[in-house]
Amino acid sequence: MKRSVRIIFVIVVILMALGAILVFTASGTYSTSKFNNMYYLFNSHAWKVLAAGVILFLVALVPYDLYGRFSKQILLIAALLLIVTLFMPRYKGASRWIEFSFIGFQPSEIVKVAIIIHLAKLIEKKGELIADFKKGFMYCLVWIFLTAFLLFLQPKVSDALLIIITSFSMLYVGGARLKHIIMTALTSGSIVLALMFFIRHTRERILSFYNSFMNGGDANIQVLQAKIALGSGGLWGVGLGHSRQSDLFLPESYGDFIFSILGEELGFAGTIFVLILYLTLFVASIVVAKKTQETFGKLLAFGLAMNIMISVIINTAVVTGLIPTTGITLPFISFGGTSIMIFAVSVGMIINVANQSLKTSELKLAQV
Repeated sequence: MKRSVRIIFVIVVILMALGAILVFTASGTYSTSKFNNMYYLFNSHAWKVLAAGVILFLVALVPYDLYGRFSKQILLIAALLLIVTLFMPRYKGASRWIEFSFIGFQPSEIVKVAIIIHLAKLIEKKGELIADFKKGFMYCLVWIFLTAFLLFLQPKVSDALLIIITSFSMLYVGGARLKHIIMTALTSGSIVLALMFFIRHTRERILSFYNSFMNGGDANIQVLQAKIALGSGGLWGVGLGHSRQSDLFLPESYGDFIFSILGEELGFAGTIFVLILYLTLFVASIVVAKKTQETFGKLLAFGLAMNIMISVIINTAVVTGLIPTTGITLPFISFGGTSIMIFAVSVGMIINVANQSLKTSELKLAQV
């Protein structure tokens, strides 16, 4: 368990450090043209990285049982924040931010962790009843789809789908019947697909992706430029700071599409190295979950690990043009305050689960 904690911590530090470097190289030209200061976005990101490091350390010290005790309240507050966004000014057809004069954040990032916490606690409470559709499984579905529906209203379809996938994975690990999960997934999947076509920009993205797939083109300018960046990197890359696509060719290259800058500057070898880091982080977190005796801690660590890994898969799939464009960030690397801090919270919780489980095991051994 101690080894897993060390691995998780070291990997997160490496990813955040690499992310800071990539944000600097990817945002320099844009910062100069937009703010007349090439360090503007980097300075903003650097402070957020430092804050995320402090948050990770503090959360790792808080006993994870505390989150379970107030799981419903945490989720309700997160849901309330989602509702508040509906009354905020819309940007590009969506209301996703709550902004004050000195701070802004995306509640959608918070609710992804909140639903994991509450679902883990709810599955623990239901116990073997989770295998019964009416007495256990259905109660979990109410919270999952309520949260997903609020995300659809923003609209934030990608996060809604991520929550559904992560939640169903937790239900399966928690003892729910596979047939219940499959039936619900098929039914909800059909409804979700229908709803997606009622949302203009989501419908346009899907149709654009479909047309590009059928005609052999690219879904949009971002995907085209991202592929050019990845292809330009070759095996070993053009070197840090030598990206051409970040010179305003690739829109917002420091954000959701930063993986393409990684591929351009560090090449195929660099992208594989980073993906191996993510996979190792996921495996180490799963080891923590597997070795944890308490159900809540086990499901909490598993759910948080799944959320991180699914985010990685979706982000890289978007950049490489395998799925329609979404707004999922690359964990610990993409520019963004709420995202990096919430992922830091997730890792802090996983580390605390590991440490608490280790203490419990040592205590049991001492009593023998």
